[in-house]
Amino acid sequence: MRVVAVMNYKGGVGKTTLTANLGAVAASRGLRVLLLDLDPQTNLTFSFFSIDDWHLKLKDNNRTIKQWYESELPGRDTSLADLVVTPERVNQVLSGTGGRLDLISSHLGLIDIDLELAARLGGATTLDGSKRKFLDLHSCLRNALRDNHFAEYDLVLIDCAPNFGIVTKTAIVASEQILVPAKADYLSTLGLDYLVGNCRGLVQQFNDFVNHKGGTRDHRPIDPGILGVVFTMVQIYSQQVTAAQQVYIQEVLVNSRVPVLESSIRNSPRHFGDAGETGVPAMLRANSRDEVVREFDQLADEVLNALELASGDQR
Repeated sequence: MRVVAVMNYKGGVGKTTLTANLGAVAASRGLRVLLLDLDPQTNLTFSFFSIDDWHLKLKDNNRTIKQWYESELPGRDTSLADLVVTPERVNQVLSGTGGRLDLISSHLGLIDIDLELAARLGGATTLDGSKRKFLDLHSCLRNALRDNHFAEYDLVLIDCAPNFGIVTKTAIVASEQILVPAKADYLSTLGLDYLVGNCRGLVQQFNDFVNHKGGTRDHRPIDPGILGVVFTMVQIYSQQVTAAQQVYIQEVLVNSRVPVLESSIRNSPRHFGDAGETGVPAMLRANSRDEVVREFDQLADEVLNALELASGDQR
């Protein structure tokens, strides 16, 4: 199983659209994919469930990630595996491919959880106790994904909130790779090095605490890599990225510490303007010869090859 966090501090960069469609394309290739929605906006969840269905089947039945994080130690009172749901409409489309797409739903109230988690970190009375609390809390998602239930998945994609709160940090600790969607503009590229620096700072702090404690079965060093930046919502003119956007792409390529993927996804309101209404990501509904479909196929090739998940026979 490969675990990838999809994140950017900047909102509006197509992060959720990319997560939903990349997961769907991977599932259409025979992979078993789990999408984990950690963004309080809950848009990834609403890409597969209507708001009414979310209320009836998930929220009112306490089957969202909010309930899981609300425990004194997340996961102590609720099993993460119990929150997994299989969206019907998209899996009907995937029938016959050998793949499957499952989801753990977010909740609009998740926005308040970071403050609660931060308060729990402040309760230790000794340095060793503080480090233990830090490790226990930040490792909660990583440890939960070790449950045998998740061994059947090839790929877990975590849609993170556009911040660096504790919930997002638990996703980084749980992940092997970090994928960064970004628009080719000033604000979206401005914070890329800062994001990578914060991730590396978290990794160093986590590993320092692990080494200080000597390491345990529950707490081992982490080393999530930066899979790369994928430029989304690019403007194409005469089969080329516009000169104005190419300037920002080149700036990241030359001056940033962040690797850039060869694939990019063009801006296409025709494909993504109705995201969520059908419960089936656009790349499973579009014509296979469509240019945007080809771009997502290229992105899936690049990501899955990097993860050594080129086929559905690796569990």
